[in-house]
Amino acid sequence: METQTMQTTPSTQIVNVGGYSIGGPEFTVIAGPCSIESREQFLETAMGVKASGAHLLRGGIWKMRTSSKDFQGLGTSSFDMIKDVCKQTGMSLVSEVTDARQIEQIYDVVECFQVGSRNMHNYALLKELGMQKKPVLLKRGFAALITEWVKAAEYVTVGGNPNVILCERGIRTFETSTRNTLDLNAVAFAKKNTSLPVIVDPSHAVGIRALVPDLAYAAAAVGADGIIVEVHPRPAEALSDGMQALTLNDFKVMMNKLDRILDAIDRPLHTQLQSEGAVVYAN
Repeated sequence: METQTMQTTPSTQIVNVGGYSIGGPEFTVIAGPCSIESREQFLETAMGVKASGAHLLRGGIWKMRTSSKDFQGLGTSSFDMIKDVCKQTGMSLVSEVTDARQIEQIYDVVECFQVGSRNMHNYALLKELGMQKKPVLLKRGFAALITEWVKAAEYVTVGGNPNVILCERGIRTFETSTRNTLDLNAVAFAKKNTSLPVIVDPSHAVGIRALVPDLAYAAAAVGADGIIVEVHPRPAEALSDGMQALTLNDFKVMMNKLDRILDAIDRPLHTQLQSEGAVVYAN
């Protein structure tokens, strides 16, 4: 997994999440709210993004916030509701784990553990995730070098879990017009120099709703294996990160254009199949 300078034909390993092969020829879209706020909000969002072609759900159960006074997520009280929504929609959840003690708690709730930017250097957490069987989506620290990002992933793989997906989510630079600066250089470099699949989070990268689709298109064009985007039925009412969340209609419009861009580079979206009343997905 260590970087190999000037590797021109990398072999990306496949990481299966909820029936989807991330890192293969198809493009994967993960979408949902920054925070799961209620059953109604989560179900409405899940059904909306599914109808527009999303493959996996995202949604925060616990949220790491800069201010201790901000909404921190529903926590354990949301587990039964989340399971019910996932069952009803036939979709699997990707959600952030912020503490090693949470892994066992949410093991049966999520299909993929997300490690947020602030926790990329939390080596105790990474080591614990290395002993799990479920995939890990590792976000790049907002001030981390690419080599530090890759070495953080090694804490998981060396521990025995090869199922790591790298996620570029923007880095902190001198520029203040946007929330962060999306480093597409890092996406191209990681794809050429590691064997891990790489996805992009345009929502956290830019922090401005109107610019999220453009960065999603750029991520697809540069060779990312997928995107993870924030969607909320009513962003103005969101308890966290409403300014960067797409509306359900925004997401639908973005997916239509994204499909055309992917078609131009011979990289289709995963297909959706109907089975026994629920939506399941096949490559």
